Order: sequence, then C-alpha cells, then structure tokens
Amino acid sequence: MWARHQWVGQAHTDAEYRAYGTLLRENRITDVYFHAGPVEADGTVPPALYPNAAKLVAAMRTYAPGVRMQAYLGQIREVSGHGIIQLNDPAVREQILKTDQIFLDLGFDGIHYDFEPIYPDDKAFLELLDQTRRLTEPRGKLLSLALEQKTLLDASQPFYKALLPRAGKYHYPPRPTADFLRKVADRADQVAIMTYDVSLPTESLAGWHYARHTEWTLRLIGDRTTVFMGVPTYRPNMDWAEDLTVALRGVRRGIDALDRPPAKPWGVGVYADWTTNPSEWASYRANWLPRESAKVGG
Repeated sequence: MWARHQWVGQAHTDAEYRAYGTLLRENRITDVYFHAGPVEADGTVPPALYPNAAKLVAAMRTYAPGVRMQAYLGQIREVSGHGIIQLNDPAVREQILKTDQIFLDLGFDGIHYDFEPIYPDDKAFLELLDQTRRLTEPRGKLLSLALEQKTLLDASQPFYKALLPRAGKYHYPPRPTADFLRKVADRADQVAIMTYDVSLPTESLAGWHYARHTEWTLRLIGDRTTVFMGVPTYRPNMDWAEDLTVALRGVRRGIDALDRPPAKPWGVGVYADWTTNPSEWASYRANWLPRESAKVGG
C-alpha cells in the first residue's frame, strides 16, 4: 500500500499509530510505501520533511510487527527541458544513495522508487537500481519500485518514438517493454505496476485491462521478483468504470489464466491509504483476502 506523507511529516498520537497498525494487520498488508520525499533536484530530501520518521518506524514495530516499512522516494524526471531531476547525472544518483542511507539508518526496511517518466531505453535508471541494490542487499533491506504497465505491443514503441519524439511536453508512451521489465525485475526485490488510471468507459473493458496486464506481468517477471499489481481506491475523473472491485476481479482473472502460480510472492498494491474508506476496505477483504495464502502480499 502507498501511504501519505503526513506519516513521516507530522506528529501522531499513540492511538493513531495503534489504529493504523490494526488496519494493516486486519487487511494483511505486507508492505507499506511511506511517502518520504519528494526528492529535490540534487537528490536530497530536506530533514524538515520527515521529522516524524523515526517515531513512525518505532510505532509500527510495536503495532504492526512484520509489516515491512519502505521509504517512498520519487520525483518527475527531466526530459527535453521539462521535469525536475536528472537521473543521468552521476552526482545526482550518488546523492540519492546518500538519501537512501539516511532512511535505512532511521529503520526503514527498504527503499521504494517512483521516478516518472521511465522509458524502456533508460540506462540511467537501471544504473540507479544497480547502485541502490549494492546499498540495500548487504544490509538485508529491500529495493522496490513503481513502474507503468507494460506496453501492449513492444514492436509499436519505435513507431511511437519516431512519431512523438521527446520534444516539448509530449513524448512517446513511457511504457516498459518485455525486455526492459525483465531487466528491472532482475535488479529489484519488488515491482509495483501502476495499473490504475485506465480511463475506460465500461467495467468489462476496465476488468480486461487488469486481467491482461496481470497475466502478462506475472508470466514475464513473476519468477524473478515479487510483483504487486496496483489497484485504485478512488474514482477517476469523468466517472470512468474503474474502481477497486472491478480492478480486484480483473487481477484475479489474470491470475486464474496462468498455467501455474509464479515462483515469487505476488499480490496487489493498494493506491492509496488516504483514498481508502471503510467500505472499500470491506470490499478488499471480500474480493481479495479469503482465497489468498499467507505468502501473498497485500
């Protein structure tokens, strides 16, 4: 589950921590990506943004033991003069690693990256993953990341790139190809696919979207890394058909289409804690939890 910044940025009472821990346990959430950024252009995060991080970690150790807490760090990539952070600058990547170290020292169980957009020829992003893995792995910590859903047809990417070059604010779709997704999976402990925001007008189409991307993704990388398929707990603009129930049913259809379960753990990623109301948590438990084993993530 992706969690809002206020957990690291603001003070909370013991009762609030206790209630949050109960929510995580009741819904069998295995990993929480606590927003700890955004990362500045130079790769730093000002300490004033996370004064409550250490207290959060200590409280969750008490009230949600076993739940992995990860520092969620991200920023808009600079592309063709637009965006904020230059990942292809080695000095910026080095500073990001120092920022990672700060959060690991505070007690977080891992680092979760959400840099956007990421294109399938992004060597700088792969290098950042390699560098981060060398930091996290010896410490027994996790490296996870959020990534857009796979392109529908890999062969279409060169045509999109030619027709929609990276000029101005418009670019060809930043969707991973199968090859790029495998490269990412080989470098990360967890990959969370941002399958939401599909903007489809009917439940059948939205469900098909979740089913197909779940099947494709798990076939591609389910034996390489833990996969979470992102599901929304909000209603997109224009009241499209996508919602939590539609997404969960679609994910389950995608799983059922597999010849066998993936070798690595898999599950859904709830986006987000600040948009999920009690009725949606009830829907999550009814549509997801009963058939899942303890191996499956939240």
